[in-house]
Amino acid sequence: MATGFADGNDFVVATNSAGDEMRRAQATWAAVSVRSRLQIIRCFRHLLAAQADSVAIAAVGAGQRPAAEVLTAEIIPLADAGRFLERAAEQLLAPRRVRRRGRPLWLDGVTSAVHREPFGLVLVIAPSNYPLFLPGVQVLQALVAGNAVLLKPGPGGTGAARELVRLLNAAGLPAALLRVLPELPEAAQAAIRAGVDKVFFTGSASTGSKILAQLAPLAIPSAMELSGCDAVIIRADADLELAVRALVFGLRLNSGQTCIAPRRVFVARAVATEFEGRLAQALAAGPLVTLAPEPRERLAALLRDALAQGAHFLSGHIQPNGDIVGPVVVAGVKPSLPLLREDIFAPLLAILTVADDEEAIALACDCPFALGATIFARDKIAAGSLAARLKVGGVVINDLIAPTADARLPFGGRKLSGFGLTRGPEGLLEMTTTKVVSQRSGRWRPHYDAPRPADAALFRDYLGLVHGGGFRHRWDSFRKLIANILRRKKS
Repeated sequence: MATGFADGNDFVVATNSAGDEMRRAQATWAAVSVRSRLQIIRCFRHLLAAQADSVAIAAVGAGQRPAAEVLTAEIIPLADAGRFLERAAEQLLAPRRVRRRGRPLWLDGVTSAVHREPFGLVLVIAPSNYPLFLPGVQVLQALVAGNAVLLKPGPGGTGAARELVRLLNAAGLPAALLRVLPELPEAAQAAIRAGVDKVFFTGSASTGSKILAQLAPLAIPSAMELSGCDAVIIRADADLELAVRALVFGLRLNSGQTCIAPRRVFVARAVATEFEGRLAQALAAGPLVTLAPEPRERLAALLRDALAQGAHFLSGHIQPNGDIVGPVVVAGVKPSLPLLREDIFAPLLAILTVADDEEAIALACDCPFALGATIFARDKIAAGSLAARLKVGGVVINDLIAPTADARLPFGGRKLSGFGLTRGPEGLLEMTTTKVVSQRSGRWRPHYDAPRPADAALFRDYLGLVHGGGFRHRWDSFRKLIANILRRKKS
């Protein structure tokens, strides 16, 4: 176990000894200064940059993506996340002293501070589509916050997970702080049963609900980054060339297997014909690919239903043997179709024509998933107004996907797209729990004395002084309060 890897049925925490070893290591790690932890992150980042090519090969995984895409979509953002932590973590994790200003009068002499403490042993359940970047950021943040981490890779993600562990150990991280589980779902289930302090899951909504069902009886907290069915709104004033380029990028990035990839497009009627023509032409210039078997049957049924109700292919098709060739783009889609409310993990795009912004907002929000959304518009004020009305985790204007990888920004969804946050300051704090420490000086403890019947008037006068409306009301309350205090002292 010293290597940080587990094989076969050895699920790391399936025995008390392995769990105890990690918890002992975590207790020591939590006592290490944040600055010292960040020195390891800095060294890790330098090693990642020096060995980027070999790490990229390991992170390609089952998807067989080009190495250049792995570098830009996984390794560079992970390095950026490390640098963000180096710059911001020490201040974010420092105790927050509560100022005396605004302190209630009856708490005179009390000083308080809010401390951020690690949960202890956290479980990171990773997805298969970005096996290095998505769990990597969570692992770095968990370690910087003072936790020990169990990492359960997604299918095909063990190579990326092992590279992450190897580089962190080479950077000076104690081996017992980070262990890799097998890819089997049973590994995560066993870890939860054995006892973890928080779970971070990235994956489908259906799997997330099963994990939550296991966590609930144990009262184990979690952060869930779940499925998306993201909307794209294209206003009549949009730069159509830019919008088309963005959608082609979103459909082809990681073969469409990105949680915030575009799935639903709501285009203004005035430009719909031109937009569809431009998009069809742009997609015709690129290669078609056969979609993976996993979502094929479900997607085929949804597409046949859409075609039966008047939709038509702009790109892609269903072959006689049932294989789906994509990217799949269907236009003429009716708002009532189930296709618009499903979390299909494939290069799929459904296009609807809308009359105005109001209809676009209504249709975009009519979905159980609420991860992200995109707006294309030249009018920045109008675009900002639309963004404010979209009930999702994040909105991008005049770009797609890329801005969400900014290490300074949190990432998370709403509704069936999950809860809790990863990345950015909020993601780091998600790896901690709060402790409030209050201390009082002096000997004045008025609350220790049993209240007298006459004290009710004193309390009412205090309320009038501190919370009353208008100067006269507060002044009268002040005079009465002083008089009551003097009478109380005499008695």
